[in-house]
Formats: sequence, C-alpha cells, structure tokens
Amino acid sequence: MNELLVFMCDGAPVRGEIVSIGSAWQAVLERRNDPPAVRRILGDFVGAATLLSASLKFDGTLIIQAQSKGPIQLLVVECKSDLSMRATVKLSVDPSEIAPDASLAELLDVSQSGRLVITLDPSDREPGQAPYQGIVALQDHQGAVIKPVSSAAEAIALYMQNSEQLDTKIWLASNDTQVGGLLLQRLPNSGGHAHLDPQVAAEGWSRIQTLGETITNEELLTLPPETILRRLFLEESAENGVRSFPARPIRFSCRCSRSKVADILRMLGEEEVQSILEEQGAVETVCDFCAKPYRFDAVDCLQVFKTDLLSDATRPPSSGH
Repeated sequence: MNELLVFMCDGAPVRGEIVSIGSAWQAVLERRNDPPAVRRILGDFVGAATLLSASLKFDGTLIIQAQSKGPIQLLVVECKSDLSMRATVKLSVDPSEIAPDASLAELLDVSQSGRLVITLDPSDREPGQAPYQGIVALQDHQGAVIKPVSSAAEAIALYMQNSEQLDTKIWLASNDTQVGGLLLQRLPNSGGHAHLDPQVAAEGWSRIQTLGETITNEELLTLPPETILRRLFLEESAENGVRSFPARPIRFSCRCSRSKVADILRMLGEEEVQSILEEQGAVETVCDFCAKPYRFDAVDCLQVFKTDLLSDATRPPSSGH
C-alpha cells in the first residue's frame, strides 16, 4: 500500500491528507542497515516529506534536511511533486552506540545544535535562481524556556508555524514495514462553496483537530487511507460533508546517474581525481540513497576532463569495471 489521499472539510476551513507507505518505504530500508531509533526517525520524516510535497503547486522537489552535531549528522528526504521519493541518513557514531529507544532530541539536537531545513526546488528554476528555503531550530522557544523538539511531527508543525504561518497538525508513525501519517491544515475561512464566519471557522478547526487527535499509531500503520478517513470523520461527513479526491500512488525512485557522478569528479578537480587514481587505481563511489555503485578508471576519468561530449564522458563502464 503506497497511497496518499487528500480530503476537504465542507463545514470547516480544513484541508487534510492521509498517507500510507509500504513497499516504497521498504525499498529505502533494504538499501540501509540503520539502528531501530534511526529507522523510526527517518520513517517519520519520509511520511512528513510525502505529506508536505502533496501540496506543492509546482513541478519540483521538496527536500527535508536535518543537521546536527549529534549521532545523526545528516538526514535527507527528497519527495517530488509526483510523489516519487528517496531518503538517506549519515551517522557520526558507530550504529551500535545508538540506543533502540533514543529520542529525536538525543540523536538530532545534542547541545541544541539541530537544524531543520526544508527546501522547495522547482524543476523549471532559472539558472542562478535560488530555491526557496526555510530553516528552523529543533527547539521550541517558549519565552525564556527552550524545549527540545520530541518528534518529527512536532518539528514539522513548528516549521510550518514559524516559516509558513500556517496552522498545521501532523501525526506520524513508522516501523520496519510501513509509514503512516495524517496532516490537517487550516485554510482561509471558507469551506466548500459557503463562506464561514470567523467563529464558525474557529470552531470547525478545533472540532477537526479533536477528531484528528483520536488517531492511533496502529491505525496509521495498518489501515488504508480511505478507511482512516471514514473512521475519523464519519459523523463530520454526515453532518457537514467531507470530500476526498482520488488516491495518488507513491514510489521509491533514485535520480543518481553516471553523468551526475562525473559532474562531482569535475568539481573535485583533475588534480584531486588523479591523486585518487594513483592511490586506489580507480575512483569508486556508492549512491547514498540507492546504494548503486559507480566506478571510474583512468580512461573514464580522462574522458571526464578532456571531452566536451557528455555521452563520452559518462559512457557505461566496460566489462571488468
């Protein structure tokens, strides 16, 4: 089950999404060997990225990056507007050092160093045009009190409030086989085609949030989005109307390629690449997202720097590579 369902509430200014990711999430995990606590946090951010990307109003990519000086040095999830996604994480410690029940704060916010970066990158971005990027600390500053963020859901809600000024509630759950999530977002005071006065709108947002709070991790991880929608909003649908749209498929997809590796070699520079060749005999790398190996021998590297033809510079490796 790899689906995302969008719905609208006619009696409240609320747009919602429900996501269930199965085999696409397993495709991420089968290429990795992370400790349980890291898998849980990565899965939650995969669910969050998928939910957020579904609201993109352009063809492009939403990227969630979490950086810290803690055990998780870098976490990256990319989800395109067509709901194809990939994810990776880099650790600064041996995986055996991470406790199974380690919290997000312990892994990503050591010494209050964690940062969450969300980037919106349109596919038709002009050369030199920077993508939109929002950054938020992984702490909730409540006056003089600094409270560490305890979950990916809390981190995303904090980001949406601080960077987008949108009231957003999100629930996330993940295990080794499934990722599930529910997102509720307050819209301007209109539901369906009828105008809602401020009091009715506020009451509606509060009502839908209360219903959302009843969702359980087990439901998110075991039920199809349509079933969750019916269970959560059965009474709301009967009294005020809840409309859903056709479910959208989610898939794992990596965009690595031999030509992109060649670009990285060019950025390293010919002198640096030559020193690697002298030491190791070839330049070898593995994609962080899909674990696909790439190997460039001396002839390949010569072509990378000497040819003007991309097809020549990135030719498939010959037999024996």
